[in-house]
Amino acid sequence: MNLTKKVILASQSPRRRELLQALNVDFQVRVKEVDESFDATMPAAEVAEFLACKKASAYDLSADELLITSDTVVVVDGKVLGKPIDRADAINMIESMSGKTHQVISAYCLRTANEQISGDAVTAVTFRNLSIDEIQFYVDTYKPFDKAGAYGIQEWIGMVGIEEIKGSYYNVMGLPVDKIYQALQAYRHQE
Repeated sequence: MNLTKKVILASQSPRRRELLQALNVDFQVRVKEVDESFDATMPAAEVAEFLACKKASAYDLSADELLITSDTVVVVDGKVLGKPIDRADAINMIESMSGKTHQVISAYCLRTANEQISGDAVTAVTFRNLSIDEIQFYVDTYKPFDKAGAYGIQEWIGMVGIEEIKGSYYNVMGLPVDKIYQALQAYRHQE
């Protein structure tokens, strides 16, 4: 995809880098530490987009740059699950999703020096009932401490534990690539 602006991906996630590369977008990575706190009274459905936009606002951009930020949250029983803080938290998160359907919300924000667009995608994921042994094996083996909801769909737990997905698989990996592609296409036609 040919864009006249330099594309910057503001993410440390190797999965997001891989997915953006798969769209044939030339980009560089630029990461800043951003406070990812949010008001606990915010509706769960708004948190990911709020955080993606909050990350984008931390960057000073030149006229020739286009920034992409993203954030993913998992929502189960109305509660927002971010990244686990430790092993016990990861186990508790996965246990809370066992035998249930949860939502994975991945949001994006595309920003230039003059404009910003954002949006999100929601995927419903259903886990079968998982045993504590399976959950502990996954957490101890894969150490999913950098993943919202403490799991990666592309890893062992996704292969053996997910019964159904409604929505985009890639969204669950952490980047709503179809939405970003459409936004980049619309942006490209404005240039």
